[in-house]
Amino acid sequence: MFDGLNMGLGTIQKIADAETRSITAENVYGEKGKGGMAEPFQCQEEVKKIGQAWNECAAARDLGRPWKVRPCITLPANSTTTLMDISGSGIIQHIWVTFHEKFYRDLIFRIYWDGLEHPSVETPLGDFFCNSWGARTKIASLPINVNPCGGFNCFFPMPFRKHVRITLQNLAPEKLEGFYYAINYALVQTGEDDAYFHAQFRRSNPLPYKEDYTILDGIRGRGQYVGTFMAWQQNSKGWWGEGEIKVFLDGDKDYPTICGTGTEDYFGGAWCFQDNFSAPFMGYPMGSCDGKPGNRHLLYRFHIMDPIRFKKDLRVTMQAIGWRSEGRYLPLQDDIASVAYWYQTLPHNPFPPLPGRDELEII
Repeated sequence: MFDGLNMGLGTIQKIADAETRSITAENVYGEKGKGGMAEPFQCQEEVKKIGQAWNECAAARDLGRPWKVRPCITLPANSTTTLMDISGSGIIQHIWVTFHEKFYRDLIFRIYWDGLEHPSVETPLGDFFCNSWGARTKIASLPINVNPCGGFNCFFPMPFRKHVRITLQNLAPEKLEGFYYAINYALVQTGEDDAYFHAQFRRSNPLPYKEDYTILDGIRGRGQYVGTFMAWQQNSKGWWGEGEIKVFLDGDKDYPTICGTGTEDYFGGAWCFQDNFSAPFMGYPMGSCDGKPGNRHLLYRFHIMDPIRFKKDLRVTMQAIGWRSEGRYLPLQDDIASVAYWYQTLPHNPFPPLPGRDELEII
């Protein structure tokens, strides 16, 4: 048995009964011995089968197979493209992509496990990789790396037992040329205690007055909460991060089991941050502490060493609190978006409808 969820430097020397595969535009099904087989001016049968638009690298027209004929794909306007569609048991170990930053909110990333109708991952691709506001931001966390110049990497292990399908929906009215990707995975028998990876996006713009921001709700099943990303635009002057994280576990109603001490505290900082940072488990990689309205902030917290376990249900919220006159708290009405990351058993409850393109748009 290959324990993919615990694979690391401490066990990398162990022999495992697994087969390594990689899906790219040069091998759309990750098949053994079939990488780099594209030929100029001729669409491959595998590309037709998976339903991708055909494109090729003109620079390879005189060289042909196997000279980097199809290193990337085109995502047509207002369309959905399949990136991965394989059957069997295995675990995704690494995902790498790169694409133009103006599409960060326009590409909707979805993952479907074991033939389920509803996705277990549904989020704009930029936000999934802790990048928002249409700007590249370097991230040096353990599960998410964003490196110069726009290389997005995810190391969350993602086991599956029967089937996996990954799609990208392009909401933009224009095509995206030059989408590069690699999905590295192992064909292996997964363990009975391996839960399924999930990620969900939400946005409130603006947050209703005196309401907590909902990061995650309606989760039923057993699993563990493993991360939070937030993109936060302040609409009032001054300090905006007095709010507390609240985690409602296994039947909690009005009051949570876990209640934090402040927004910057939950994301690993203190005393209004005062500086940007990106660390293995938490970070404030983008934002200004000058208190000006319109400031845009990025924050992440990954519960790798301290996953939050739940047995029946889960709800996660964040208060949005600033300061007003006479030293009083001010409930904020900011533009807040988030991605929640967790593992759980299947089946899961369907997600709330994703906002439309106008509601997702960053202006």
